[in-house]
Amino acid sequence: MASPEAPEHVVQFALDKLGGLDYLVLNHVGSAPAGTRARSAQATRGLLQVNLLSYVQLTSRALPSLTDSKGSLVAVSSLLGRVPTSFSTPYSGFFGSLRRELDVYVDVAITMCVLGLRDRAPAAEGVRGVTRATASPGPRAALAVIRGGATRASGVFYPWRFHLLCLLRGWLPRPQAWFIRQDLNISAASAS
Repeated sequence: MASPEAPEHVVQFALDKLGGLDYLVLNHVGSAPAGTRARSAQATRGLLQVNLLSYVQLTSRALPSLTDSKGSLVAVSSLLGRVPTSFSTPYSGFFGSLRRELDVYVDVAITMCVLGLRDRAPAAEGVRGVTRATASPGPRAALAVIRGGATRASGVFYPWRFHLLCLLRGWLPRPQAWFIRQDLNISAASAS
């Protein structure tokens, strides 16, 4: 999704092969190493294309088909997509606002999934040494995403403690920062 033309081609290919869409699952990660995200304009531009602009392009292209099928959009993210932290400026989504707009016009569900670090995931390599978080089993996280999308849940949190962090975001900002610092290896992130 690093190319601005890729989202259009991906959705068109799916529509041509499948004749329509019932689900659109968005799950990808940018290529900048953790810790460098806020320091390089080029890395920020790339992350914005992969983690935001391509999501907007995929969604806008697929929305007519999802509207026809009363389908679901599933946006998979890490905690950084919901709770801003250091080095994560370009890694935020637009699906909360889109959900409010779609509520008025169409019957397309948006399930926002917040997943922790998964074992055997390529993203785990990008944050090795930067986070102290323990990786969760990938198949269990995938099952949580599937269940959430199929039941049109508004949110999925795996592991469950991420739900608590998202709730704390507005209520108690200081403890939230403490929780985040527990998982972040600040010296490794600063050295990147």
